[in-house]
Amino acid sequence: MEAAARDHLLGHGLRPLASNAGFRVGELDLVMLDGDTVVFVEVRYRRDDRYGGGAVSVDARKRRKLVLAALAFLQRHRALADRACRFDVVEAQGDPERPRLNWLRDAFRADD
Repeated sequence: MEAAARDHLLGHGLRPLASNAGFRVGELDLVMLDGDTVVFVEVRYRRDDRYGGGAVSVDARKRRKLVLAALAFLQRHRALADRACRFDVVEAQGDPERPRLNWLRDAFRADD
């Protein structure tokens, strides 16, 4: 799913920095640049939306883990630490081979 999301974002002009970046506090599915902004992307797959889309599953606990992982990433990549950052979610749904993608820019804030 991350590959489909990555390709989708590349098609919109984002540039890749990292994928599946793991830290003690959590993992970042994708880290990309949108202009000068560092974008931390969570990819969520759902076969259907019966229980809500993928973004619904990014609850407060998951958001906290993503923020902590983003901070760890920025500590490791200090040249990026002064740049603007945002958190996006890419919802993938349906056929895993050809999912429908919904890109939610600025899906949440670090202080949410």
